[in-house]
Amino acid sequence: MKEQLASIRTQALAAFEAAQDAAALDALRVQYLGKKGELTAVLKQMGKLSAEERPAMGQLANEVRAALEEAIERTSKQLAEKALEERLKAEALDVTIPGKAQKLGHKHPMYIALDEIKDIFVGMGFTILDGPEVELSYFNFDRLNAEEGHPSRDWSDTFYFDEDSKVMLRSQTSPMQIHAMDTMKPPIRILAPGRVYRKDEVDATHSPMFHQIEGMVIDKGVTMADLKGTLNTVIEQLYGKGTVTRFRPHHFPFTEPSCEMDIQCHKCGGKGCPTCKGEGWIEVLGAGMVHPNVLRMSGIDPEVYSGWAFGMGLERMAMGRFKIADLRLIFENDVRFLEQF
Repeated sequence: MKEQLASIRTQALAAFEAAQDAAALDALRVQYLGKKGELTAVLKQMGKLSAEERPAMGQLANEVRAALEEAIERTSKQLAEKALEERLKAEALDVTIPGKAQKLGHKHPMYIALDEIKDIFVGMGFTILDGPEVELSYFNFDRLNAEEGHPSRDWSDTFYFDEDSKVMLRSQTSPMQIHAMDTMKPPIRILAPGRVYRKDEVDATHSPMFHQIEGMVIDKGVTMADLKGTLNTVIEQLYGKGTVTRFRPHHFPFTEPSCEMDIQCHKCGGKGCPTCKGEGWIEVLGAGMVHPNVLRMSGIDPEVYSGWAFGMGLERMAMGRFKIADLRLIFENDVRFLEQF
């Protein structure tokens, strides 16, 4: 038995030293030290020895087991270090190779225009408000002096949620006028941008979903001259000094008198083209003096206070700002288009 133990020790140590990887080393561990291993098989023969031989053979067997376990642990560390070194070599980073440029996004042209408009109005002392896109017809129509039967309330023009025409996707940002007057006291200067929804056919200047910017001023002594002066200043700051505008008489139930403001077509310079439908002008907003009925319904005395309001189309402002010929480009998310800004 002594010779067997010595032979196992010699063979095992040599085999452990020659192991090429962790898997081979573990297989050798099982071969020599496992339940059915060679050393275990020898130890099972201890019962055949005499009482005098057992202590000496037992001590020798323990020494062999300890030597093998120590060799396995040592070799295991060596193989782990070798594997790590090979992995580091395989995954080495060549710092001289040019890196890959990380492409960063940027603002959408529509939001560039929106931020510029916000900056202009904030500089004039306006407060930016945000409001719900799902609105009650009470705020979208009733409180804005648009009574039952008004064409804008028809199902062919407006997205309603219920058969009673009470809940709807707002068709304008004008309800923010009412929310502002219900929660604020004059003097009031507010700007309310947001999405609105109408049953418009998609073309170069229309979309069933678009963005409006509502503006309103309520104070003592406010006149139509203040409205025109403010809007002309905004347009010139956006498009440059000398930008040609015009105001046309119009009718809105919530303003009196009312007007629409056009800018000369940026595409054709007023000559007429598909973008402006041959008219040479592009409508950008509707405006007017806040109707006395709207003030009264909001608890504001029209004999003391007056005000003006406007609602402009953000997409059309962006089209003029960046000389975009077709509104649909703003919504199509074509990277070739968006990368130009």
